[in-house]
Amino acid sequence: MTAAKQDRQSAIREIIGSRAVASQEELRQLLAERGWEVTQSTLSRDMRDLRIARIPTAAGTRYTTADGGGHDEGRATLASIFPQFFSRLDSVREFLVVRTKIAGAQPIAEAIDAEDSPDILGTIAGENTILIICRSDAARDRVAKRLLSLARR
Repeated sequence: MTAAKQDRQSAIREIIGSRAVASQEELRQLLAERGWEVTQSTLSRDMRDLRIARIPTAAGTRYTTADGGGHDEGRATLASIFPQFFSRLDSVREFLVVRTKIAGAQPIAEAIDAEDSPDILGTIAGENTILIICRSDAARDRVAKRLLSLARR
């Protein structure tokens, strides 16, 4: 990665971490104010590299990084984002498969991992699917029950 790309991506993280940003165009303009003229495609690639997701909040839609670094919030909590992104849950043996809305899997998986549950060995997330690997069938049942409870909120 070039130094310019690293600096630009640092600026993107800083902007998203310091204020609510609702659209790519708004982010592009904020970057321009800092001297970074970028195309929409470059910005899209940077946002994908940084695992930035657009999430709904009480104040409106905004961007956040997968590690939860966003305006007025530390790490996004599972309880705060799971109901917004959840679509369905399936299970087999020690595995849970959570289907989410587009771009919901990464922030949810990060929030699950951040909880450091003794029932969960780890998660693997794509764009809209999360594989949760549990320690046992009983652990899978406990995790599934909790997730379904959060989805109903």
